[in-house]
Amino acid sequence: MNTKHRPHEEPIFADERQQQIVDLIVARGKVRTAQLTTLFGVTEPTLRKDLSVLEERGLLKRTHGGAVSVRPPREQEVANRAAHNAEAKQAIALACLQEIGERDAIFLDGGTTVFQIARNLERSGRYVTVLTNAPAVAEIIADLPTVTHVLLGGYLRRISGSLVGPLALENLTRFTINTAFIGVGGLSESGCTVADLNEAQLKAAVIAQAQRVILPLDHTKVGTVDFARVCGIDEIDVVVTDQENLYLQKWCSSHNIRLVVASPTSQGM
Repeated sequence: MNTKHRPHEEPIFADERQQQIVDLIVARGKVRTAQLTTLFGVTEPTLRKDLSVLEERGLLKRTHGGAVSVRPPREQEVANRAAHNAEAKQAIALACLQEIGERDAIFLDGGTTVFQIARNLERSGRYVTVLTNAPAVAEIIADLPTVTHVLLGGYLRRISGSLVGPLALENLTRFTINTAFIGVGGLSESGCTVADLNEAQLKAAVIAQAQRVILPLDHTKVGTVDFARVCGIDEIDVVVTDQENLYLQKWCSSHNIRLVVASPTSQGM
C-alpha cells in the first residue's frame, strides 16, 4: 500500500515554534509558508494559524504564501537600539552605579542600557565581581583593575550577542548574585517582557537567584509588551528610568518598588 508521509503535527511547543518564526522573519525579512512547513515539520494549516497569531500581535505581516517582517533587519535593529535614547541610557547607567556596593557580586546582561553600566563601571571606584552572559560586556570590563568578571558559557544568540540555553542556566546556579541589572523590552503592570523565549528564560533564572533586582528602563519601554514574559512586576526591587511617568509611578507604588528618575540633564557621579 502506498502511503504518503505526513509531517508530525506538533514537533515542538507552539510558542517555541512561533518565536523561531519571528526570529527567521526578522533575520531574513520574509519567509514562505512552504519553507516553514518543511523546517518545522508541521502542516500548512498549523503554520497559517501560527502566522495569524503572530500577525495579531503585530510581529509580522501575512502575505500570499508567506509573511514579511514589520521590523528592519535585526542587525540594523540592534545598532538602532544601541544609539536610540543614548543620553537617557547614559543617565540611567550612572544612576545605577549608585546602587552598587563595595565587594558586591553583580549580574549584567546584554541589554543596551545595561551595557552602558559596564562602560561606566570604572567610575564607581568599587571592587566588584561581575557575572555576565554578554561577551561584549566581558570585553569592556576585562582590563578594569577593580573588577573580577565571570562569563557564562552557553549558546551565543548572534542576534543579541547574549549567551543563553541549558549550559548558561546550569552555570548560573553556581554563583551568588547580590544585585542583578536586567534589561527588558517592555514593562507593564503585568510584568517584564522581551522578544526571545531563551533570553526570557535566562533573565527569569537570574531574577530568581538574585538578592536584589534592578531594572534600568528608558521611558520608551514603559507600557510596552513584548513576545516572551520574563517575570511579574512584583519581582522587581528598583526601577531606574529617565522620565517621570504617572503609570510607572502608580505601578511602583502599588508593588512597593523603589523608583529612581535619572534626568539626562543631571548626569554625574
